[in-house]
Amino acid sequence: MTEPQRVPPESTPPTVPQLDVRAAEPPAADAPPPTGGFADRPPGYPNALVWLRAGILRDWRGVLGAFVATWFYLPIALLLAFWGGLSFAVVGLFAGGAGADDQIPAVLRDAPLIGSLLDAFLSRSGGMLGGVAGFVVGFLAGFLAVLVLPWLTVVDEPLALFTGLIGTVVAAALIGVVYTLYRVLLEPSLLVVSGARQPSRRENARLRPLLDDCARRLGLPSVPRLLMEDDPVLSNARTYARHVVVTTAVLGEPDDEVAALLSHELVHWRTGDEITSAFVRGVGLPLTLAHALPTWLMRTFPHPATNFVVFLFFWPVLLTMRYVVLPLHARDVRAAEYRADLGAVLTGHVDGLRRILERRLSFESGRSGWDEAVCATHPPHELRLDALERASVTGAPAQAGVPADVAASVTAERLFGHSGPVGTRRTWLLVGVLALVACLGASGLSVVQWAFFRPQATVDGFFSALADRDSEAALDHLADSGDGTDHKLLAQLLRGKGYQPPTDVEVTSLERADDTATATVAYRLGDAPKTAILTLRREEETTAGLFHGWRLAGGPIPLNSSIAEPGVRLNGVELPVATEGPPLVLLPGLYTATGPSSALSETPAETLLVGPGEGSAILELAPVLKPTAVEAVQTRVRAWLDECAKQTVAAPPGCPFRYYGGSAQKVTWKILEYPKVAVELTGPSTARVSTPVEGQGRVQVSGTTTYFGTSSPFSDDSALTVAGFATADGDAVTFQPASDSD
Repeated sequence: MTEPQRVPPESTPPTVPQLDVRAAEPPAADAPPPTGGFADRPPGYPNALVWLRAGILRDWRGVLGAFVATWFYLPIALLLAFWGGLSFAVVGLFAGGAGADDQIPAVLRDAPLIGSLLDAFLSRSGGMLGGVAGFVVGFLAGFLAVLVLPWLTVVDEPLALFTGLIGTVVAAALIGVVYTLYRVLLEPSLLVVSGARQPSRRENARLRPLLDDCARRLGLPSVPRLLMEDDPVLSNARTYARHVVVTTAVLGEPDDEVAALLSHELVHWRTGDEITSAFVRGVGLPLTLAHALPTWLMRTFPHPATNFVVFLFFWPVLLTMRYVVLPLHARDVRAAEYRADLGAVLTGHVDGLRRILERRLSFESGRSGWDEAVCATHPPHELRLDALERASVTGAPAQAGVPADVAASVTAERLFGHSGPVGTRRTWLLVGVLALVACLGASGLSVVQWAFFRPQATVDGFFSALADRDSEAALDHLADSGDGTDHKLLAQLLRGKGYQPPTDVEVTSLERADDTATATVAYRLGDAPKTAILTLRREEETTAGLFHGWRLAGGPIPLNSSIAEPGVRLNGVELPVATEGPPLVLLPGLYTATGPSSALSETPAETLLVGPGEGSAILELAPVLKPTAVEAVQTRVRAWLDECAKQTVAAPPGCPFRYYGGSAQKVTWKILEYPKVAVELTGPSTARVSTPVEGQGRVQVSGTTTYFGTSSPFSDDSALTVAGFATADGDAVTFQPASDSD
């Protein structure tokens, strides 16, 4: 027998109706009842699936408590709430005490009597009020932070939030089912490790007839496996999914008490109470493991100091277990104990059970740390005795508030109920339809994801937009569309006559690492085969709340040539003259670039290749001298020289020749040979004019000189060179001779 255990007080004792109890007719069989089927399951279940389903789906409150406490991190929320409340309380304590007076309106502060009362109240209690308010605010902030923060990333995506919750529920249920199967299938090995053993021949002869007799009275054609635990002091019994473990101290008890004990455990076994407990533990498995250590320490080292230290370190887990999981699961556990007590009534051993309950609170001990905290919460023994009294009196009137169907006669069939098949035809049809809809929906979503929201779809869409000459669609595939990008200019460039998009595009390889992908793309630009390595990044925002698209890293390609002259064109579109602001940007493709022309120069067309993934595009336009420009400059120079030759002075101003002799009269100039000019462009509309050595001309000067009153004629010739600047003025050319400073 166990030592008395502390049981939480009941605020409202459960009402147990008056029952007419009849034992089942024992089967006509001389041999002991056989053992059950798969995993030694109890009788009455068509198969093991029905058995597991009946236990798993019974206690939804306990499952909900374990799920919320574990998967919403309630212990961590309590810990953060406590420290948050403590921190805010300290801040509020000092802030409230120092600034309480400032919170009083001036009207109240100056009011007779009222102002002094408020001032006295706040000066003495302002810090305390601030501390309390700070603790409440900090506690709520810390508690809600743990509950809300994991979902903030998908709060703007309702479907993602919903699927996240569904995924959490499925994960918890899956872990619960796996843990239940683990406990059921490996139960023999687990019990052997815990100290249970096979009964000896004497123990078997003592207990097996009583077990078989109780099973026959309960209408059970099979019994669980009987195991023993060496404990000569405490008379205990525990029921698992496949076994009943009895301590050796039970061997010294009277037969009717042993039979009552075994009847109680057989009902636990038949109704699958351990399956329910195992599933609740499985759903809260992380919390189960976190709770196992403090429970083991307090059980192994039972001392107040040990309990205090353990509570100091594990109080969030212990409080969560005690005030969240335990209350929700206790209702099913208490109902299971009342139901199991009726087993002794049905087998006719109510007096033995009554004596057991009168001597101790419970004859069952916890199966683990979790069980001791949650699953071993038995009803108060007085209430159990009261229920036995009413159940053992036949024909007693039902109590007020008890439904008539509950107060009716209870037989073994009503006690155990009908498990039924796994599901009805309508249920399976509904499940099949839902499964089909889920599969079709998942398949459809997968097709949409594959077609439109994978990295390769982004690459294909980008080049398709270029092929369609759709600049807006192409920019939508880029992570950075460029600040201040001239969208209108880009659209004109792509629709221009000289633009050629990349062709023969093929993604040769694609590697993905988390939210980054690298694509190797082969393509042709004009007649040249090219290869580019593009980086893609997964978008944080979703489309329709489900799909995360991809974008090419970077943006449009900047043109690294400042357009300083008007008239530069790409694909026939004139580019703006570079000013302060964002640079000109281009999308991948082949562009035909042309420059301005004048009477002096012309700019040959250039092909600009802009590949995807490049850092910049280089545009170099070099104007060349027109073939007719030299002749035009030569004509202007000759005309200028002719004007200079018409002058009758020794030093015509601004002209490239002069006579350096004495005083001369009647001076005449004659161009014997015009110089040949060399023209060097200094810009699209300007050029430097000079005379090479081999192209010098000849100029002749003649006249008379007066020397001591005597006049004599003279004639001389010299080399003639010119220098200056030519400028295009519309379709004409002007010449400006160089000054002495030039």
